[in-house]
Amino acid sequence: MRSREASLRLSVNSAWALDALESVPKAMSSDGMPSTKPYLLRAMHEWIVDSNLTPHLLVTGEAPGLEVPPQAIQDGQVVLNVSPSAIRDLVMDNDGVSFVARFGGVSQAVWIPIAAVEGIYARENGRGMAFPEESDGPSPSSDQSTDSDADGEESKPSKGPSLRVIK
Repeated sequence: MRSREASLRLSVNSAWALDALESVPKAMSSDGMPSTKPYLLRAMHEWIVDSNLTPHLLVTGEAPGLEVPPQAIQDGQVVLNVSPSAIRDLVMDNDGVSFVARFGGVSQAVWIPIAAVEGIYARENGRGMAFPEESDGPSPSSDQSTDSDADGEESKPSKGPSLRVIK
């Protein structure tokens, strides 16, 4: 896999993207693992394109580091056609999505921080994936909470899924 800098050099207008990368926090979970969002985003984009459909990104319009023409933001969101026939120089890495697209007949560079992506879907049938808002802390687990029954007594915490070895 190419490094972030090497992949961004492929873009004709990549200087703006490198500046934007420095100001955007890295998409990492609380356990130090990278976010699954960029991996799922790339997979869904490939699946939609392979299905001969038109992929669209749904993006938060007020995200820090977002670089889109102001006229593209409507009701606080941006919907972008990211099909190979509509854009050029597409780069989807773990930090964000960059490409060059035409807005009102004028070619412009676009930078979308990965945290700003809310979902990806096919225009023709609406199939795709919405991404939940990522939190900084660990998610609450049912193993850590207790429930009260009808008598007001606390019941034992419910156990989550478990695995066992079958020989």
